[in-house]
Amino acid sequence: MENINEEELDLVTFSDEEGNEFQMEVWDYFEHEGQEYAILFDLESEQDEDAETEVYIMKVTVEGEDEIFLPADEDKMDELTEIVEKMLDEVYCDEDCANCDESDCEDRK
Repeated sequence: MENINEEELDLVTFSDEEGNEFQMEVWDYFEHEGQEYAILFDLESEQDEDAETEVYIMKVTVEGEDEIFLPADEDKMDELTEIVEKMLDEVYCDEDCANCDESDCEDRK
């Protein structure tokens, strides 16, 4: 029986330097300074409840009908990380500000 959740995932296959393939899930896309970026999650770290989920930010370019994922520029990583953290906080905020690291949490009363 097929896992319905897998059909809904936007998966991308990468290869490391040794030719080993691994898949990552594209969580979302965003634009910054005219460049499109993607937020990807490591599927293996998501499956291990004890492991911290690995999040990657990749630059997206389009060649024909193909999306090409490239490492984001190192000099922009601080800005990009801040954008992604805000996006994740908005989605995963459990409205319990005691667990929220944001000093400006909108749920604070």
